[in-house]
Amino acid sequence: MSAFRPAAQDPPLARALIACAAVAVAALLLGLPLAAVFVEAARRGLPVALEALGDPDTVAAIRLTLLVAAIAVPLNTFGGIAAAWCVAKHDFPGKRLLVTLIELPFSVSPVISGLVFVLIFGLQGWLGAWLLARDIQVIFALPGLVLATVFVTFPFVARTLIPLMQEQGRDEEEAAATLGATGWQTFLHATLPDVKWALLAGVLLCNARAMGEFGAVSVVSGHIRGETNTVPLHIEILYNEYQFAGAFAVAGLLALLGLVTLAAKAVLERLTARGGAA
Repeated sequence: MSAFRPAAQDPPLARALIACAAVAVAALLLGLPLAAVFVEAARRGLPVALEALGDPDTVAAIRLTLLVAAIAVPLNTFGGIAAAWCVAKHDFPGKRLLVTLIELPFSVSPVISGLVFVLIFGLQGWLGAWLLARDIQVIFALPGLVLATVFVTFPFVARTLIPLMQEQGRDEEEAAATLGATGWQTFLHATLPDVKWALLAGVLLCNARAMGEFGAVSVVSGHIRGETNTVPLHIEILYNEYQFAGAFAVAGLLALLGLVTLAAKAVLERLTARGGAA
C-alpha cells in the first residue's frame, strides 16, 4: 500500500491554507513590487509621465528596442522551429549536444555572453582589426545589440515547442513523407496545426525578453544616449540621475508590456490545451 495520498484527499482546510499561502507569497514577492512601479509612475500625475515618455532620448530608446526585437524575434522564431523540429522529430549523433546548446543561455549569465561578444567583435577582439579595416562596427552599435539579444532569447521558442512536438510523435510526418510531401509541406500541414498556439506563446515570451533584456545589451551597447540605449538601459540612466518620475514612467510602460504578454500567453496556453484535448 502506498504511503502517499493524492493532494485531492487532503482536508479542505489544509488545501485552503496552502492556496492562501501560495497566493500571499506570490503577491508579496511579485505583485507588490510590480504595483509599486505603477504607483510611482502615476504619483506625479499623468502629464509628468507623458512628458517623460515623450522625451527624445526615451523615444529613441523605445524605437531602438522595437528595432532590436523586430530583428531578433524572427531570427529566433525560425531558429527555434528548426531546432525543435530536429530534436523532436529526428535522431542523430549530437542530439543531446544540440539540446544542451539550446539551453545554454539559461545557465550562462547574460553579462558573460555580452563579454564574449566584446571579446570576438570588439576593437581589441579576435575579429576587431578585420572589422575595422572594412569599416564594420558591431560592438557599441545595432549589430552587437541584436547578437546579444538573439543569444539570450534563443531558447524560448525552441523550449516551448520541443515538449509539444515530442508528445505529437512522428506518425503524421512519416505518413506525409510516404505520400510524397516535402519537408516544408509536412511541417505546414502535419506539424504546425497542432503547435501553432504554442509557437505564438513562445514568440511572445521571446519578444518580451528581447525588449526587457538588460545584462547582455548593457555590455555591448556602450550606453550612448539616444543611439545605443534600449529601454532597460535608459531606465537605469534616468534612475542613476535621480530622474525618478521619468524612470518609473518608462519602467511602467515596460511592465505593462510584460503584463500584456503574460495575459496573451495564458490565452494561448488555454487554446493549446483545448487543441490537445480535441
